[in-house]
Amino acid sequence: MKNIILFVIVTLGVPGAMTAKNGNEPKAEWQSKTVTAQRLSERIVLDGRLIEQAWQAPAISGFTQNDPEDGQPASEKTEVWLAYDDEAIYVAACMHDSEPARIISLLGRRDDFVEADYFIFYIDPYNDKRSGFKFAINPSGSLADWSLFNDEWDDRSWDGHWQGRARCDERGWTAEMKIPFDQLRFKKQEGGNYAWGVNFRRHIKRKNEIASFSWRSKTESGFVSRFARLEGIKDIEPKKLVEFIPYAAAKANFLRPEEGNPFRSGEETTVNGGLDLKLGLSNSLTLDLSLNPDFGQVEVDPAVINLSAAESYYSEKRPLFLEGAPIFRFGEGGASDRIGADWGDPQFFYSRRIGRSPQGFVSGGGHVDVPEWSTILGAVKLSGKIGDWSVGLLSALTEREYARVDLQGERSRLEVEPFANYSVLRAQKEFGAGRQGLGFIATSVLRDFQSESLAAALPGKAFTLGVDGWTFLDKKKAWVATGWLGLTSVQGSQESIAGLQQSFPHYFQRPDADHLHFDPEATALNGWAGRFTLNKQKGNLLFNAALGFISPGFDSRDMGFQWDGDVINGHVMVGYRSYRKWWAIQNWNLLLFTQRNYNFAGDRIGEQRLIAISNITFTSFWGFYFQMSHNPDTWAQTRTWGGPLMLLQRFNWFDWAVESDGRRPLVVSFGGFHLLSDWGRTTHQGSLTLRWKPRANLSLSASPSYERQLNSSQWVTRIDDPLMTSTYGARYVFADLDQKKLACSIRLNWIFSPQLSLQAYIQPFIAVGAYRNFKEFARPRTYDFNVYGSGASTIAYGAGEYAVSPGDGGQPFSIADPDFNYKSLRGTVVLRWEYRLGSTLYLVWTQNRADFQDPGDLSFGRDLGAMLRAPGDNIVMLKATYRFKI
Repeated sequence: MKNIILFVIVTLGVPGAMTAKNGNEPKAEWQSKTVTAQRLSERIVLDGRLIEQAWQAPAISGFTQNDPEDGQPASEKTEVWLAYDDEAIYVAACMHDSEPARIISLLGRRDDFVEADYFIFYIDPYNDKRSGFKFAINPSGSLADWSLFNDEWDDRSWDGHWQGRARCDERGWTAEMKIPFDQLRFKKQEGGNYAWGVNFRRHIKRKNEIASFSWRSKTESGFVSRFARLEGIKDIEPKKLVEFIPYAAAKANFLRPEEGNPFRSGEETTVNGGLDLKLGLSNSLTLDLSLNPDFGQVEVDPAVINLSAAESYYSEKRPLFLEGAPIFRFGEGGASDRIGADWGDPQFFYSRRIGRSPQGFVSGGGHVDVPEWSTILGAVKLSGKIGDWSVGLLSALTEREYARVDLQGERSRLEVEPFANYSVLRAQKEFGAGRQGLGFIATSVLRDFQSESLAAALPGKAFTLGVDGWTFLDKKKAWVATGWLGLTSVQGSQESIAGLQQSFPHYFQRPDADHLHFDPEATALNGWAGRFTLNKQKGNLLFNAALGFISPGFDSRDMGFQWDGDVINGHVMVGYRSYRKWWAIQNWNLLLFTQRNYNFAGDRIGEQRLIAISNITFTSFWGFYFQMSHNPDTWAQTRTWGGPLMLLQRFNWFDWAVESDGRRPLVVSFGGFHLLSDWGRTTHQGSLTLRWKPRANLSLSASPSYERQLNSSQWVTRIDDPLMTSTYGARYVFADLDQKKLACSIRLNWIFSPQLSLQAYIQPFIAVGAYRNFKEFARPRTYDFNVYGSGASTIAYGAGEYAVSPGDGGQPFSIADPDFNYKSLRGTVVLRWEYRLGSTLYLVWTQNRADFQDPGDLSFGRDLGAMLRAPGDNIVMLKATYRFKI
């Protein structure tokens, strides 16, 4: 009870009262490790040769294995030296190897962590034991970097400007790094003496060995907090970074010409430019300003078929929003593991809302040209530390977008996206060397409409506010409690709020939901949500429990993303993990869950599961994963898209995967997902991934997959009919759906040097759906249907639609044929040349083609041919950036 009270205090904002006591306990080995950097008296030539005087001093050594023999001495000797001058810190490393001919050296594009040997340098310049940076180099000289956060997590979206060189010799291989101080945020120390956290790691790929200087057992928690102490750096000044990166881009669009459509003449050319500014406002605070950003080099999104009411989630790929993204993550601090169990945390900030596709639509016929994206006029981001608070602020302006309309030669334009401002503020403070934390997030979306129809469709304002925190409950940091609470408020016209109340995930119009009230005159929708977890993350025995809730009125989707609403979710998980080698097994774990969902009326909804999960790594370094779930009867509250509850009958599913040894030139992984029931719902999905590395600078991967899904209750439409009293005056029409999907993601990486690379991504995709046995939902809280064409009802097909007569006196109606056959081929080829540090030239080709013939019928050869023959849109772009550092 005491620990629970302490956690509540943290959440309410008094974590300072809980700062951990130091005590007089003996120091662990990692706590007593200290390394020293020496000031340079000569210039370092960065060539990987280690001939400078600084590298002849006694070396840092004594590495311990993390893999495969956790806790054993490293199988090969590694020596490291640290030095510095007024501008940068320098790292030198000698990786001795008893078999230098077997060193694995693969070329990788900048920030691609390929399957090769590596030396990695970690540094915590704030010495907060929670955050820092990670710099990696392999024997080919390929570089990668990450930022570190939450003690154990890393984020590769951070891009530092630093240099590294490597070379192989008869002893093994050597490396040198130069990391400018202006890339490391740290506070100026009174007296001029600095103490930072530091660690080193070495990967020996042929042995699948990872060895660390500052080692911790796999059954322990913490990473940055266990770094060695770096001393010796003195009399340096934190550098305020100032850099300008202007860009220029030329783009040519070769589009499929459409007869009679003046907006599809076949060719378009544009020339564009913009500027990125990075300015260090203080030793630990950076301002990023982007004017007219361009994302032409970004990989296309994969094709999907979504037949649900929920929207599809796409990952962020734009550099402007990727860099520094962890600072805006909310509700995730403290615990090293995050377990969902049929729960998806609503996101308060989903950066793809900024610059999204226009949300308005145009009706009335004619030819229409709608912009693909909303133009981002400019964005400003502030990130770093203010005092003891980590702070992130992002604000962006997007252009008012218009659709061009041509109606028999008469031109007009209609507003389809308003001028808008998107802002997010995130702050977090840690206490007691990271034992407690407290943070908040606030977002706002402000829209300015010129069109009354658009103001009736979209809210004018949206705000969110959230508070999160964590506290470790014991001195050894084995148990941690985390939690967050959030509020949302969406404001707009009566029409826009009425539409919001009746849309997913709210459905306030549900006729059998007495706890909901649809208000057509409301001009605001407010809600609240939260989740609290308890996690044991140390030792072999694991435990995780959580309770989460999202009120019916909660809506974060204007600036964030939301998977569900009107839900109370809870789970308990116990597990065991072992890193002791036994028989042919290197390590394994087993997790057991129980989980339930309720809505705010107390109805048991969604998936109520008993789950078992296991992961096994064999001594051959093959891996196996298996998960199975039993789901008893529950209610489905969104399957009728705003109608009454439907019975979701019991079913079982399991998925599995096998992966081969990643050290080999050819790596194979395959697996499947299988859902089984006795009431007409089944899914069988299989996938295969092949990764081939024929040369050190060339890799090719292909991931084909096939899925077949049979669903006896696929939503079709709703028909209002007052005679249908059993379902509250509406007919909820469903059908049996036989859906088949074939897809394959193909990637080519051809690396000419660490600075010059060619990457290609291609995704052929075919999805076919055949709807049969149309029917209507018979009565709430059942899985009963009235099938059209049986009894007195009739159904007939003609002219692309089904004519239905219900046979109970209700009005006849028609249903457009929902069958589909969607064939898509999308691809991007990017040639990237970093011709000087931080300055890049891109040549990009993107193609997108689609075909919709033969709906409802899959013929692989015919459909593949139609996809390849379909006319495509081609875009060619040349983009150049140049980095000016002041």
